[in-house]
Amino acid sequence: MNYAGPGDETAACEGLELVPFQGLRYDPERVGSLAAVTSPPYDVVVRPDGLHHLESADPHNIVRLILPQDTTPAVRNQQAADTLRQWLSEGVLTTDSEPALYVYEQSDDDLLQRGVIGALRLSEPADGVVLPHEDVMPHVVADRAALMRATSANLEPLLLTYRGDGSVTGTAAVVERAAGREPLLSTTTEDGYSHRLWAVTDPAELAEIREDLRRHQALIADGHHRWATYLRLRAEHPSPGPWDYGLVLLVDTARHPLRVRAIHRLLHHLPVSEALAAVSPHFRVRHLEVPLSEALTALAAAAAEGNAFLLAGDGAFHLIDRPSPDLLARTVPADRPEAWRTLDATVLHAALLEHVWHIPEDSPARIAYIHDTAATVEKAERDGGTAVLMHPVREEVVRDLARQGVTMPRKSTSFGPKPASGLVLRALRS
Repeated sequence: MNYAGPGDETAACEGLELVPFQGLRYDPERVGSLAAVTSPPYDVVVRPDGLHHLESADPHNIVRLILPQDTTPAVRNQQAADTLRQWLSEGVLTTDSEPALYVYEQSDDDLLQRGVIGALRLSEPADGVVLPHEDVMPHVVADRAALMRATSANLEPLLLTYRGDGSVTGTAAVVERAAGREPLLSTTTEDGYSHRLWAVTDPAELAEIREDLRRHQALIADGHHRWATYLRLRAEHPSPGPWDYGLVLLVDTARHPLRVRAIHRLLHHLPVSEALAAVSPHFRVRHLEVPLSEALTALAAAAAEGNAFLLAGDGAFHLIDRPSPDLLARTVPADRPEAWRTLDATVLHAALLEHVWHIPEDSPARIAYIHDTAATVEKAERDGGTAVLMHPVREEVVRDLARQGVTMPRKSTSFGPKPASGLVLRALRS
């Protein structure tokens, strides 16, 4: 595909194809509250504390499907499949009467975000329709694929973004009209976000969305592992069929810009003292006896001038910056664009993890990826490990690299707000 640029894709290209589906949704009469059965996406749940909290919020919380708990993966996945069948048979989850696209709104005091949830036809990165920007971990893709096979369902939508022209036409017009109607559901979750959902079933409005989206490409903002899972499972099933599509939320960032945050690292079995001893020959190290908020301000200032990270876990913060040019020359691959070579995530993975701390980036026993800043520090202090706090990368850098076909190191960014899991699911019936 040949696209002219953000919000300016050529109309002749076959772009995004979002189709209606019959959503699975909780019956409000069968659960304590809609808020109590929702969850953040599976990879944002802080385990084990957040997992236990969600499980206790309501016996039907969606976390029992997206993060089933048992002794082995096979048993866990079968448990999720059995739970899903039970909830369907008991009427806890019900199937909407007709296929729909779903307008989804999230809001708090500072933000209003609206998008469309639907089943997106899958495409390969080479097609230029859906652009990934991060590498994935094979063991996570295998885990998600096994769960989707067992349940035959898309349990939570990916978050994709596209760039409209800012006008209230096409998809944007349908979204705004829907938001003026009575919603299917409305709830406020404990993080302070309000959520509303509307069904779009009118053939004229569905056609309006279809014609608009075919001119656009999308960036994967959140859900690279689930997208890779969709592609793997499509290859395993006959086509045409339901596995040719995957559940997504599409947000027009020309109208609703997302927040971009960092994803932090928790290094198990590496005390802060050992981490600092190994890094001190290669980085400037400054010890900060300040609260977390002030430490993050110092990180932002340092990151504006070059690569910088905060280490924590011993009751203080340690700002490391100004990496040795010799270290970077020896460790960072030179066959990528400069924008990639100078990313904090690139320097962290190529220089620090691999060469300084000798930690495999795909080993769950050695490293965890956590979205919540305070939780990362608290877990490091409790477990005796090292928290590596990151500064977020700018969205335009992410999009530019994705358009060049260059993927960033895994877990480089956290776009949000992310869709709440549990508001609408998609069953796959071959």
